[in-house]
Amino acid sequence: MFMLLACVSQVKAQQDPMYTQYMFNMLAVNPAYAGSRNVVSATALYRNQWTGLDGAPQTTTFTIDAPVNDKKIGLGLQVFNDRLGITNTTGIVLTSAYRIRMDRGTLSFGIQGNVANRRADFTQVRLDPTGTSNDVAFQDFNSQTNFNIGTGVYYNSDRFYVGLSAPQLLPTLYANSSGRNLSKQEIHLFLASGFVANLGTDFKLKPSVLVKGVAGAPIQADINATFWIKDMIGIGGQYRTNADVSAFLELQLNQQMRLGYAYDYSVTRLQSFNSGSHELMLRYEFGFEKDKFISPRFF
Repeated sequence: MFMLLACVSQVKAQQDPMYTQYMFNMLAVNPAYAGSRNVVSATALYRNQWTGLDGAPQTTTFTIDAPVNDKKIGLGLQVFNDRLGITNTTGIVLTSAYRIRMDRGTLSFGIQGNVANRRADFTQVRLDPTGTSNDVAFQDFNSQTNFNIGTGVYYNSDRFYVGLSAPQLLPTLYANSSGRNLSKQEIHLFLASGFVANLGTDFKLKPSVLVKGVAGAPIQADINATFWIKDMIGIGGQYRTNADVSAFLELQLNQQMRLGYAYDYSVTRLQSFNSGSHELMLRYEFGFEKDKFISPRFF
């Protein structure tokens, strides 16, 4: 798996959205995650990255997944919108996973197909502060729709998970209206893992890591740990290598609903140009029976 993550060539900037609370938005990272919670699970997440920096990323996602066929199959749906500078990308992702029950956990193999429309309005580029520029290269409004496929493998038990995925396997070229290539969407690889350790009757520690590899950029890791109190309150911190430090709070409001908030602070020169990143997550799970105790799910 690490050999796969080491296969990099060149790219210039962040392409796929990043999430601090990735452990609660795993379907957006790994299609094999579909159905792994054994109930119908819906998650909404909004991320406002680098607040105060003009054109900074803003990402909204909604995912829902469920097990079917005696929990042997997982099905998932994701819709997303990602704004970055003059570009706005909206898409839908359909996911399916085949789940194999093992002695202590479940091994899943997932595939997904997605359709995304990317719009780039070059007229919004500020070239001349005194008025509208007449540069013909910046009079274009480009809209392009592309199809892509992804795959992943995921193993989880009650206390541990590990997964490897490539959500988009097909490199995508983006061109302007005259057919000139402007950028290329590279393949991203994700390796995620985490576990839960008991610290007593009422306390648990949940460390996890997400390793990200993409052509042309250094391998990046999100390393975090969450301290859970009575399975109701989670207080955590994260370090994103060469990028951010984060703090987050998770509240298990009841058996069905979880609310999370995360704040990132840049540790690079970007800290002089933004006031941090904010991320809000809400998860709701269907299918619980009233007055029936359900063991808490950590992944």
